Amino acid sequence: MNFLKKYAAGLFLCLIIAAPSWFLGQLVPVVGGPVFAILIGMVVTLVLTNKEPFTAGVNYTSKKILQAAVVFLGFGMNLTEVLAKGRQSLPIILSTIATSLVIAFLLYKALKLHANNAVLVGVGSSICGGSAIAATAPVIRASDEEVAQSISVIFLFNVVAALTFPALGAMLGLSNEGFGLFAGTAINDTSSVTAASTAWDGIHGSNTLESAAIVKMARTLAIIPITLALAIWRGRKEKQSAASAFSLKKSFPFFVLFFVLASVVTTVFQLPMAVTDPLKELSKFLIVMAMAAIGLNTNIVKLIKTGGKPIFTGFCCWLGISVVSLAMQHVLNIW
Repeated sequence: MNFLKKYAAGLFLCLIIAAPSWFLGQLVPVVGGPVFAILIGMVVTLVLTNKEPFTAGVNYTSKKILQAAVVFLGFGMNLTEVLAKGRQSLPIILSTIATSLVIAFLLYKALKLHANNAVLVGVGSSICGGSAIAATAPVIRASDEEVAQSISVIFLFNVVAALTFPALGAMLGLSNEGFGLFAGTAINDTSSVTAASTAWDGIHGSNTLESAAIVKMARTLAIIPITLALAIWRGRKEKQSAASAFSLKKSFPFFVLFFVLASVVTTVFQLPMAVTDPLKELSKFLIVMAMAAIGLNTNIVKLIKTGGKPIFTGFCCWLGISVVSLAMQHVLNIW
């Protein structure tokens, strides 16, 4: 009862924003439910005169519900299938991830970008867009405005990629296999990978969607080492500022451990799609709900004023990933 009294109003507000955002995301998958949720949340917070009754529930949603979404995401990962089919793409995946992280770090130094913005844009660009940002944000204790900004940057280049990559792939003479690898490694969000691959299949009468989706899921596994490394980095940084002993236990992102356990359960017990598909959909809806909370905690005016550097960083990461993905295919004779 105390839980409901404290959190119910904010949870319900996030829920009623998430529901239409989810359906809009289904209608316009190239945009996606999370982006709609952030936008609606930012508009609602402008007209909400008394935010106090909702604050606790909104903050709970943006933190705890977001972590729960990452855990449920693990039920969509059959490790045997992903590793088997993603082995060929592993050199390309590792190269593109490294490229994005290096570019984000260099621009963080050159542009004096906020560290959290650089991390979120770099990780979101290199791994799996919103899901990677959702997993990383609690670890580095990013603010809701930093999360909203990073999601917005990733969304912008997702849309550009989904609209232009099929034509670019045809112009470059990519094979069906090559385009599947290109889409899976150079487009950040699953919905945009699906949109680009579907457009390619429609033009060429092929079936690249499945291979692109497998490559995309293989990229998602990078969430595990990246979040663990960031947890250690964050813990050591706090140790230096507070002059206290570093504690891995305090820094360890346990929700990522549960993500791994969910993946292991799916793999070991060969859970059927009748079980895993609803859990994956629940994960996606919880991310939309958490993004609604993040939108409610975001000042849209401040977001626009401070958006130049993150957008430029996102563009450089996206361009770097695209070039390296194509170059690696050429080197490996996949093109």
